[in-house]
Amino acid sequence: MRPFLEHLQRPPEASWSMLNRRLDDAIPFQWHHHPELELTLTLNSAGQRFVGDHVGSYGHGDLVLVGPNLPHTWASREKLDPTSPHVALVLWFEREWLAALIAGSIELRPLRDLIERSATGLAFPPETGLALREQIEAIFTLPPLQRLLGLVAILARLSEAPAQPLSHVAPRPTEASRSRLDRVLTHLHQHYADPVSLPDLAEIAALSVSGLHRLFTRHTRTSIGTYLTGLRIGDACSRLSSTDQPIQHVADAVGYASLANFNRQFRALRGMTPRDYRARFRSV
Repeated sequence: MRPFLEHLQRPPEASWSMLNRRLDDAIPFQWHHHPELELTLTLNSAGQRFVGDHVGSYGHGDLVLVGPNLPHTWASREKLDPTSPHVALVLWFEREWLAALIAGSIELRPLRDLIERSATGLAFPPETGLALREQIEAIFTLPPLQRLLGLVAILARLSEAPAQPLSHVAPRPTEASRSRLDRVLTHLHQHYADPVSLPDLAEIAALSVSGLHRLFTRHTRTSIGTYLTGLRIGDACSRLSSTDQPIQHVADAVGYASLANFNRQFRALRGMTPRDYRARFRSV
């Protein structure tokens, strides 16, 4: 599957876009990005979300704010109610448009920090998503002016809500280098559990190995190895927190042939062993 730059259509009567997405079969993996910020509330669905170098589990009430040009996708595993569809309520708005509103309104200044923090993606607790469900659903039934006021009200509430940063990096590539980097990012996200060869990645990007290093580091502000480790350990965290798979099995599933190496890299990134991570998560 090739990555793509999603071009969003804005309705003529509005300054921003929205989508009430309902899927009977599944939410598919569609690795993409766009210049707009995206607020997504996911209902009646469980699976994995991918945001930048973050890989984690999501469930009913998942509410995430994704910053501009941050690659992302959701991939469902199951529906909570098999008779109802997966639901994704999506709101898209441009950073520059929202910044202009904030600049002209002292009352909206708290939203400025929310925008900045969204650069690497923000996940809000499911309780927040479900508490805002009625407001978000109502937006799709309102006329344009009331929709705008509803969006501002939702963002104002989120500016005061706790949120977990998702990705460690926020790629900001230029348009000319976007397709090369997208090909590499998509390959890494789809094959991070497999052996990764720098020459193979360079061939995917149509660059030399040194050219790939420069491109990747310049736009992601990290190395390929560090990015790959983040993907693998992120998937491992998801498995440790949501399954009873043996730790050796988890290590192998995310790309580590050596359990000792997996334990070492997990501790370096999460500050604890996989066993301690699982125990702490389950004690909450």
